[in-house]
Amino acid sequence: MRSSPIATALGAAALLAVSMLTGCATPAPADTNAAVTQAAAEIVAVQDPAPASPTAGGGPAVAAASTVAAPEEPALEAPVDPLRPEVSIDLNDSTAQTDLWQRVRNGFGIADLDDAFVRKREYFYARQPDYVQRMAERGGRYLFHIVEEVQRRNLPSELALLPFVESAFNPQAMSSARASGMWQFMPGTGRDFALKQNVFRDDRRDVLASTRAALDYLTRLHDMFGDWHLALAAYNWGEGNVQRAIMRNQRAGLPTDYSSLKMPAETRDYVPKLQAVKNIIANPQAFALTLPTLGNHPYFLSVPIARDIDVVLAARLAELPLSEFQALNPQMNKPVILAAGTPQVLLPYDNVGTFISGVEQHRGPLATWTAWVAPKSMKTAQAAQQVGMTEAALRSINNIPPNMVVKAGSTLLVPRTAQRHTDVSEQVADHAVMALAPDGPRGKRVALRADKKKVAASKPSAKPSAKPSAKAVKVAAAPSATVKR
Repeated sequence: MRSSPIATALGAAALLAVSMLTGCATPAPADTNAAVTQAAAEIVAVQDPAPASPTAGGGPAVAAASTVAAPEEPALEAPVDPLRPEVSIDLNDSTAQTDLWQRVRNGFGIADLDDAFVRKREYFYARQPDYVQRMAERGGRYLFHIVEEVQRRNLPSELALLPFVESAFNPQAMSSARASGMWQFMPGTGRDFALKQNVFRDDRRDVLASTRAALDYLTRLHDMFGDWHLALAAYNWGEGNVQRAIMRNQRAGLPTDYSSLKMPAETRDYVPKLQAVKNIIANPQAFALTLPTLGNHPYFLSVPIARDIDVVLAARLAELPLSEFQALNPQMNKPVILAAGTPQVLLPYDNVGTFISGVEQHRGPLATWTAWVAPKSMKTAQAAQQVGMTEAALRSINNIPPNMVVKAGSTLLVPRTAQRHTDVSEQVADHAVMALAPDGPRGKRVALRADKKKVAASKPSAKPSAKPSAKAVKVAAAPSATVKR
């Protein structure tokens, strides 16, 4: 790797036309930083052995497919607003100070709901001013970009407030039902809307990708039902459930509006929650609440990257606390950002210049981790030996449970070495999976024949018992399990 990968390209680079905004809750899975520290401390400096040959049933040897030659190009290009890539960014601009909350109010377009459920949620929020303040401050990172995309699509601005209800604007939120991200996508629904979920990233947590997907989904639901209240109910409960509830009311000759449908308590409370948030944003003083000041300008910008870079290093070069960097780039499952799969990082408006300068001045590798694809099925100890790590470090950084075999074609995160130093390919970055199986022989059938005399003697009845029939007991080990991360 070159010591300074971006030497002179920034001044001449044209703005990169990044894609438009592309695509309750419990805390996200434990942070991987502890695992990173442990794994890095246990790395063993060994040379890579020759690639192992495939087993008869283990599939082709694909280790070489995990990397591609490092591109001879700069690591960064000029920063852009993801929603307006055609607009030049002036990092010193101090004029964009219009109140963002007023812009949201001006865009309201969904019919108001006014009932006891709304009053209940208003009372709930009004009694927790600290919670509302934290939620609004957290949402301030993302709200400008969501409002921009909502209004670009000519949608009502109430939809920009939906993450208040879904996740309290926490992009790392994970529900007990496995819904994830600021917009709380289930795994299957996320895949339906092109949110990739693999070893290295989960785009359900990606700020831009998940917002794009959520607005795509809400637009489709509104087209289906022709009513925003029903579309929102379907977003929470599922479109099939709402359709069946409508048909039940139609058969019974009852109204089919949101308030007239029979639905679960969570869905019955869902639109009132959004209405309560809307009412508070519209007139916070009426609830004795104060909203934080939000200027009508981007909180973050998108900085295109062309080289893999460690998450910790990226945060340090931007002079950001790691938690703040992860709040804007929460989709990463591993401690490295793969440029082939995540071609940009989001940074606060005021930290973009710092990051660019930091990368320019950085000496040494940008990434210390890379991907390795297992050429055949092997025990974790064997895999660790091949990549130059202890077994404990390999299992820790890749979240591999004890007593498991890594199956052929699995992608593991491993340290870079002199022989394994190139950036990860797009194929691996977008499609990496990990498949595991129990470490042990396949289950065998064992026939156990009961002892007739012992069976007869064990019966408490004084009456003569019928002769017990011999029974065969089949014992089998658990079948192989495939874990897709």
